[in-house]
Amino acid sequence: MKKINFRGNFSVFLNFNMILLCCILLFGNYSNAQNKNQITIGTIDSISSKVLNEQRKIWIHLPRSVQYKGFSIQKYPVVYLLDGDAHFSSVVGMIEELSEINGNTICPEMIVVGIPNTNRTRDLTPTHSDIDLPFVNKGLSEQSGGGEKFTEFLEKELIPYIDSKYPTAPYKTLIGHSFGGLTVMNVLTNHTNLFNSYVAIDPSMWWDKQKFLKETTKTLATKNLANVSLFLGVANTMEDNMDLLRVRKDTSVITKHIRSALDLNDFLSQNKKSNLQYQYKYYKDDNHGSIPLIATYDALRFLFAFNQLKLSIGEQMNFNKAVFAKIEKHYENVSKHLGYKVNIPEQVVNVYGYQALSKKDNDLAGYLFKFNVLNYPESPNTYDSLGDFYEANGDKKNAIANYQKALTLDKDFPETRPKLEKLLK
Repeated sequence: MKKINFRGNFSVFLNFNMILLCCILLFGNYSNAQNKNQITIGTIDSISSKVLNEQRKIWIHLPRSVQYKGFSIQKYPVVYLLDGDAHFSSVVGMIEELSEINGNTICPEMIVVGIPNTNRTRDLTPTHSDIDLPFVNKGLSEQSGGGEKFTEFLEKELIPYIDSKYPTAPYKTLIGHSFGGLTVMNVLTNHTNLFNSYVAIDPSMWWDKQKFLKETTKTLATKNLANVSLFLGVANTMEDNMDLLRVRKDTSVITKHIRSALDLNDFLSQNKKSNLQYQYKYYKDDNHGSIPLIATYDALRFLFAFNQLKLSIGEQMNFNKAVFAKIEKHYENVSKHLGYKVNIPEQVVNVYGYQALSKKDNDLAGYLFKFNVLNYPESPNTYDSLGDFYEANGDKKNAIANYQKALTLDKDFPETRPKLEKLLK
């Protein structure tokens, strides 16, 4: 594999973020690699829905590490994004920034599935109802109430399709704003186990003359939500002469939206026996249109707070087996939260291995390279790197064996064949 030269005076400080950044620079390519004149953040796929009786486009973003050549295939949590045509670019950007850019580990690398609308009012309203808000086109109410069919589409068609075609892990998040937030609350309430975590952004809980709000609180009061997370963000949709205290006493139609969302938070905050992992935030300086960006950012940080690896400066500068053991424990905790085994990323272990090798800490370097082979036995890279370790220590026989193993897994893996041929001369 490509290596960082750490020889000579090792005075450069490499923290964990820099280690991951090196991984990105060495192994990662933007998805526009084949076309230098375009920046591409996703692709458009489609699925024929029998449930909805229509062809549905879906927007797909895959993490950049999908493109790493010669490495083990990873699986990724999936974010399902309602109103995908409106929020896809911002959510993809945030997830990349929080999981990939500069080596951040604030949230995992994730697949994003944006779901554009065909008939938004039909799909994102759980019941049929007359719309009684003055700023909403009343003609839309005739189309309302298809939320359960839309949820059936998610459960029986879209999610199985995504799982069959893309490298998905069994952790799913649903994000929705406005009517999308209403849908999030409907799925959480009535189809709880369909997703692991939920983000409801300024949800339209006024829907159906607040009957849906009443049914939601009644149903959730009976559920154990110990393995479910919810972030609720509420925007400032009040007139300037209002505040959170005064709006509670107001009875006008114009404040029904925020009053309903606040009522939902009251219930969720007080219903401790459900064991729901819950966070609420009110955005005084954001309106209904501006809230999705900041609320999604806050939601990702809340939902995946367990994912960020924190090492002290001393641990970063004096990396050893004890520090690596701490990293192992961290990923055990990440696995516990996500519900499936998450190994330390292959690229991270590799970089630390070469760092140790350059400092002639052969005990640690050998431990790390062998650790990678055990975790990623189908990766050509792990055998190539272990071959480099043996070659650096004069063990020609084992170096040749590992280079040959790497080429057995990928005959075109870069750098391996020249090294093997040199040793065979």
